[in-house]
Amino acid sequence: MSDKIRVRYAPSPTGLLHIGNARTALFNYLFARHHGGDFIIRIEDTDRERHVEDGERSQLENLRWLGIDWDESPETHENYRQSERLSLYQKYIDQLLTEGKAYYSYKTPEELEADHEKQEAAGIPPHYINEYAGMNENEKEAYIAERKAQGITPVVRISVNETAIYKWNDIVKGDIEFEGGNIGGDWVIQKRDGYPTYNFAVVVDDHDMQISHVIRGDDHIANTPKQLVVYEALGWEAPRFGHMTLIINSETGKKLSKRDTNTLQFIEDYRKKGYMSDAIFNFVALLGWNPGGEKEIFSRAELVELFDEKRLSKSPAAFDQKKLDWMDNEYIKNADFTDVFALTKPFLEAAGRLDSRAEELVKLYQPQMKSADEIVELTELFYGDFPELTEEAKEMLAAESTPVALRSFREKLAALDEADFTAESIFPLFKATQKETGVKGKMLWMPIRIAASGSMHGPELPETIALLGKEKVLAHLDTALNK
Repeated sequence: MSDKIRVRYAPSPTGLLHIGNARTALFNYLFARHHGGDFIIRIEDTDRERHVEDGERSQLENLRWLGIDWDESPETHENYRQSERLSLYQKYIDQLLTEGKAYYSYKTPEELEADHEKQEAAGIPPHYINEYAGMNENEKEAYIAERKAQGITPVVRISVNETAIYKWNDIVKGDIEFEGGNIGGDWVIQKRDGYPTYNFAVVVDDHDMQISHVIRGDDHIANTPKQLVVYEALGWEAPRFGHMTLIINSETGKKLSKRDTNTLQFIEDYRKKGYMSDAIFNFVALLGWNPGGEKEIFSRAELVELFDEKRLSKSPAAFDQKKLDWMDNEYIKNADFTDVFALTKPFLEAAGRLDSRAEELVKLYQPQMKSADEIVELTELFYGDFPELTEEAKEMLAAESTPVALRSFREKLAALDEADFTAESIFPLFKATQKETGVKGKMLWMPIRIAASGSMHGPELPETIALLGKEKVLAHLDTALNK
């Protein structure tokens, strides 16, 4: 194994980039960049039944959008897809067969299922029972001949020492060990279709690519002892393992599941809604890791500099959609306007709102947006019907001082020329209205906001009134006064 740190993200092209997989890629990326090591992309595409057309391109495209780059991948290196490495796997399977460390197994799926049902009925964890147990060589040869005559295609199983202890010092969780008798018995390393199983292929790949550290989700903990069986059988040094805690839904407290449709879980979804990639990068980096302190907004460079695998959390990471929205809002309101406008442009265009006011409207709502797609709903006032007032808003308009304040403000607005109908000219009118009527503070601003925009909340009021236009605002004020 190389002394240089080399880590990998090895997705299966079976769908879109999930937030959990994005975290795995990101933590490996940060670990490699922090230590001056290599970050490698490898595609694990041996599960042909779950293979999704264009899945590989989608994975890489979304990683790039996040701002993750890599040193080696199928784009630049040959044989970085498992489907291109079958001859290498076969080489080591043949070696294990020759050395007597693996063997052909002819038990059918139906027989295995029957064994498991009996074990479960007896309260025993399901495990493979060696079909050759108790046979002498002649009986074994006869059994194999009979199975071949029946046309049964065998799998290849690796022999597991059930008295051995398979242990490692986990980067995240500390010392972990499994008894050989508790990992399911001799397990399959080559399927009937000739393809290797995951736990075999991944060991060959990691050894061949000189991977020094394997950082992945803790759903892989049970795979690790099986992989250690292969390392031992082939006489190879195993890498350091680190298993990140699972991600839970902050609202339910349950594991974040791809079937949970109430939460956006794929990077593609956030791209389509116009989230900023910097915000997603920042948010995902803090799912199960924290540099310490109260600060939560970090640049990519800061995260690379600060990343310390010793601070990976042992507790589940909570995926909080509200926090992500808050973080994206922080990035949007502090971003260059040109970048924000570019994000909103497709949504404005689709809504037929890419007109002369578009840039000013985006500037108006930039401090409020949690994602760029919100610009359509936020600007509805400027293109659609006047919104239905809430009961609280109606109560505010019914206040005794409201008609006096609205009439005074309306008169002053009406006196402005069209050319002077700007936020700068409108702002002093509030002070003048206060001076004339004695109405001030919330009792002045809030009724005007409600009457002009139909909402108790929103962006800067003078700018909103200016963009609505003189004719429209006066009509809104008249409607409020006539109720």
